Amino acid sequence: MTNLLTEAFRKAQNLPDYLQNELAEQLIEDIEHEIKWQQVLSQPQDMKLDQLAAKALSDSMNGKTREMGFDEL
Repeated sequence: MTNLLTEAFRKAQNLPDYLQNELAEQLIEDIEHEIKWQQVLSQPQDMKLDQLAAKALSDSMNGKTREMGFDEL
């Protein structure tokens, strides 16, 4: 454990129990989300994004697209 995290836990232990529990819940949620992101990012990306980009470029070159603003979507 890093010194900074150790210091954070040391300071948190002086808080009331309900605040300690809130901090713990937030930290656990953040850790779970980070683990999920790391798993997603570590997986090889399939060719789907490349295929979608190629189709979008082809559609644009063939006049099958039109320029729009976000409020027109």
